[in-house]
Amino acid sequence: MRARHVYVLLHIFLTVGVLVNAFDPITTTVVIGIGATLGRTIYNYFRESCDSKWIAFNATGLRNDLDTKLFGQHIASRILLKAVSGFMSNENPKKPLVLSLHGWTGTGKNFVSKLIAENIYKEGMDSSFVHVFTSTLHFPHQSQSACYKSQLQQWIKGNVTNCERSMFIFDEMDKMHPGLIDSIKPYLDYYVKLDGVSYRKSIFIFLSNAGGESIIQTALDFWKQGRDREEIELKDLETSLSLSVFNNNQSGFYRTNLIDKNLVDFFVPFLPLEYRHVVQCAMAEMKARDIKPNQDVADMVARDLVYFPKSERVFSVKGCKTIESKLDYYT
Repeated sequence: MRARHVYVLLHIFLTVGVLVNAFDPITTTVVIGIGATLGRTIYNYFRESCDSKWIAFNATGLRNDLDTKLFGQHIASRILLKAVSGFMSNENPKKPLVLSLHGWTGTGKNFVSKLIAENIYKEGMDSSFVHVFTSTLHFPHQSQSACYKSQLQQWIKGNVTNCERSMFIFDEMDKMHPGLIDSIKPYLDYYVKLDGVSYRKSIFIFLSNAGGESIIQTALDFWKQGRDREEIELKDLETSLSLSVFNNNQSGFYRTNLIDKNLVDFFVPFLPLEYRHVVQCAMAEMKARDIKPNQDVADMVARDLVYFPKSERVFSVKGCKTIESKLDYYT
């Protein structure tokens, strides 16, 4: 249907161009005007805009993606589905949604951010309303912190002014210079508007390895006690996680007002992944590549990874992070 509409618009537009040479000056002016209008129509048809045509939350899609694509993260799946669904269904939220995702490398933090974006924005991570900041790339020099703070404020204000349903993802928070993130504290607070701009419908997601040690220790304790990892609850992790992040002087969250003033809505722990989860990741990746999932290949990929503790080989050191390159080798 969409292709047919575009074809009709282009056909009319091109026809107008041909007819211009056949008319007198007055008629030509009218025809050119019609052509310009059609040109704007075609441009607007393709250009992403901040409306329901391009931004529409798919709660069922997010639930399905979390159930079938994210492995070993029962706590994160439950929190994120409820948090995002509740926020997106609220027409008048009191503040932006602020999520802080913590865990060891390869456990799914970046991946789940992608799933959230894909179920809100038609263009997913390619949407002009999804903005990703990487600490080592965008804020590399501590001596430039004052400049970064000003730039960050302007970037966020400008983008939210353009679309109130903007999403901001801050990766490598554990590598961000302490104090920098406090510059955006006003935008995450309970203000109706700041300088005429409302930030209440925006989403802020922070990704960090900080706190990963406390998460791993809890998972190891459960394993040593012979308890199932699905018995681990948020209450077993949340307090120690927030404190370890807050007191880590090497983290961007060190003594931050975002935590001190309770502006982070959820600290979301990502558990270390076991062998069976790595196998699931490999099977899912084969399916995504339109390759028939092969259990033997998945097992070879999983066996090729490094696990810890070294003697028991319980948790994957890199989670599922290297699955794609391993599959390239085995398939």
